[in-house]
Amino acid sequence: MDVARYLQSSVTDALKSKMVFVGGPRQVGKTTFALGFLGKDADPSHPAYLNWDHPAVPARLRRAELPAGERLLLLDEIHKYSRWRNLLKGIYDTEKSRRKIIVTGSARLDYYRKGGDSLAGRYRYFRLHPFSLRELSRKPSRSDLEVLLKFGGFPEPLFAQNEVEHRIWRRDRISRVIREDLRDLERVREISLIEHLTDLLPSKVGSPLSVKSLREDLQIDHKTAERWLQILENLYVCFRVSPYGAPKVRAVKKERKLYLWDWSSVEADGARFENMVACQLLKYCHWLEDTQGHSMELRYLRDTDKREVDFVVLKDKKPVFAVECKSGDKAISPALRYFAQRTPIPHFYQTHLGERHYASGKITVVPFIRLCEELGLP
Repeated sequence: MDVARYLQSSVTDALKSKMVFVGGPRQVGKTTFALGFLGKDADPSHPAYLNWDHPAVPARLRRAELPAGERLLLLDEIHKYSRWRNLLKGIYDTEKSRRKIIVTGSARLDYYRKGGDSLAGRYRYFRLHPFSLRELSRKPSRSDLEVLLKFGGFPEPLFAQNEVEHRIWRRDRISRVIREDLRDLERVREISLIEHLTDLLPSKVGSPLSVKSLREDLQIDHKTAERWLQILENLYVCFRVSPYGAPKVRAVKKERKLYLWDWSSVEADGARFENMVACQLLKYCHWLEDTQGHSMELRYLRDTDKREVDFVVLKDKKPVFAVECKSGDKAISPALRYFAQRTPIPHFYQTHLGERHYASGKITVVPFIRLCEELGLP
């Protein structure tokens, strides 16, 4: 299925003056997206596509042997080379008047350029997310939502819509992330234990994550458990959401909640819906950061009496709106009413998979499809 991705115009504009880095999870469609800039029918055999994992490419790039006559170069997974920043700087500084460059990678390129940024001022960084409801269709239907919730937002299972192939794809994707990407980028010996950790994560979605509990399950120390979680975040397996310390409420300030980039891995219906909403809101935050330069944060709100609102979106350090997820048509959560009276958050949404749509003061109860439209989510 040929669907234009939401970052198309932003990347086109950025390429006029800088390199473009495109990061995102493995198999989210980065290569297909980047190849689109070479032409409608371009594929990985195109001479301008240079993948560091191909046996012939590293030596060619180190010798600066670039394909002749190509105005755009696509460099994939080059960050797996320990000196990739200097290599890329040399290519860009030599070729910038003749070529445009897109760099893609299935790990956080912003993280793996740590240790001094020799590329400062030379690139723009964009994060490509899985498909969301309004990226699938400007006028999404209930069936679009059901398919997205079931198969997730990664292109291959989403468009195939085959349950058996989906299970195989999900197993193979995590295996390749752990056994290929992690091996190339991190010095970790306990691969089987990290695989065990990824098996545990779907059951932890939506609740404050106890690193102590994970540590005990895996029989490792706290520092190691935290490091492994950070590695999985860098590899776009999961992400964590910190609490919002609102004034005038006794908000918790430490425990973070965990979500997966592939929400289809979550078994429980309510937790899966919450995870999908988390991914949609994170996509919104990253989109505004990467395309408009705003400082965006996705948080959650919980007090010491365990009243909770699932998400709070902050823009330039100010709360913009909060979202509570309910899988069915239910009455307004008492926690929403409580926090609406006591926090500076200007608007609260309770979103659900049903049909009811009404407002009560600062609170709007709204179907998820309508919420995406009202907020202009990408």
